[in-house]
Amino acid sequence: MATLKSLLLASPVSHSLLLHPRSLSGIASSVAHRSANSLFNGQSLRVTRSLLSPATWNSKKCGAIVMMVKPKIQFIQGTDEQTIPDVRLTKSRDGTNGMAIFKFDQPSVFDSSGEVGDITGFYMIDEEGVLQSVDVNAKFVNGKPAGIEAKYIMRTPRDWDRFMRFMERYSNENGLQFIKK
Repeated sequence: MATLKSLLLASPVSHSLLLHPRSLSGIASSVAHRSANSLFNGQSLRVTRSLLSPATWNSKKCGAIVMMVKPKIQFIQGTDEQTIPDVRLTKSRDGTNGMAIFKFDQPSVFDSSGEVGDITGFYMIDEEGVLQSVDVNAKFVNGKPAGIEAKYIMRTPRDWDRFMRFMERYSNENGLQFIKK
């Protein structure tokens, strides 16, 4: 299966991609005490028992520890959005800028916003940090909230690459697949 980055680099014309939820039946499982699955790249990580024992811990032997943060989206800081969005990506012909449009139908933030506060923005969080936007619009039907549309604009190739790293992680974690239009 082609990666999102390879699909976008395949031709120098304007791109429009949609991300949709996919079946989770293809995810491999393994024995919990022997390995931990990395959903970021699909490879199993093997950990020997000696590294797990506190008695054998030696920071000089083990090197740097990288903390993995599950990629997530928030509209209220500290409250994860449970609804998986449809995402549409566009990129300019010259590849210097682009836009991502996220559409959430019946997002969970509407259920919790009365308890924890108002929507303050659109936050995409992963181990590299936070990408954010204030371009968030709610859709109402008969006076009741029905959906949210959030836009994230990438103005440089570096912004585009950073966003794509987030989306690769988020789509692997949440079962999204890429469809080129």
